[in-house]
Parts: sequence; structure tokens; C-alpha cells
Amino acid sequence: MRQFDLAPLYRSTVGFDRLFSALDQFVSAESAPTYPPYNIERTGETAYRITVAVAGFTDQDLSIEVRENALTIKGERKAAEARKGEFLHQGIAARSFERRFQLADHVQVTGAALENGLLHVDLVREIPEAKKPRQIQIATGSAPRSIEGSVQQAA
Repeated sequence: MRQFDLAPLYRSTVGFDRLFSALDQFVSAESAPTYPPYNIERTGETAYRITVAVAGFTDQDLSIEVRENALTIKGERKAAEARKGEFLHQGIAARSFERRFQLADHVQVTGAALENGLLHVDLVREIPEAKKPRQIQIATGSAPRSIEGSVQQAA
């Protein structure tokens, strides 16, 4: 796999360090964990769903945390009770895991549900009104019209 050196970009840009760190993570995907498997799907124009296969985990074994645009899903199985028999083959993974997802700005987690061994985490991108595009009216005449309301001074 190709290795990209992003050092020149760090030297000549300001404020893009988070973007370059994310690129570094994606380039080094060889060491990325593959357990548990997951899907990311778009369920609407601004809605998404992450589905993680967590067979054998209960809702008490799982935790979901959002911190600084990062979604972390952790699974930690409680110690299994002593079984009467012994395993001849154990193909169902029962190990703990931690899976991280980097969220874009203004993406919020709206809910989570555990159903049939699948953990569904619903997300929505809510862009604030101040960031949405708006139409500006063009005034005709000599004096330009103010976009914002007039400032009133307190008496």
C-alpha cells in the first residue's frame, strides 16, 4: 500500500490538523480492527444508521459515547458462568471490543436499539440556521439596504 507523507501540508496550513489526522488514520487502515463487523447506511437525505453485529452481547454489555465528534461503541462481556460441557469448537467471538467512528460537524446521535444481535445507532445531520444558505435581496436605488436589523441603543 502507498504511504503518503502529509508533513509538507502540516508546515504550510493552519487549522487543518484534524483533517490531516483523519487522513493519516484512513491511510493506515491496514491495522484497523475488523471485529465486530458493521454497516454504515444512509437512511435519508440527512439521516444515517450504523449497524454493528454484536451477537451474544446484551444492552448491559454495551456502551455508546459521543465526545468531540467521535462516536465510540464498546462491548465488554461479563465473565461467563461455568458451563457443564466443554467446547469442541468455539467460532462465536466473545471478546470485548471498542469501535470508533469519526462524525462530521453537526452530526448528532438520535437513538440506539439492540435487535436480533444487531446494534443500530441512528444519526442525523442538523445544520444550524446560521450555516444554511440564504437568499439576499438586491436593493434598487442609491442606498444599500442593511441585511441585519438596526441596532437600538438602551436609554
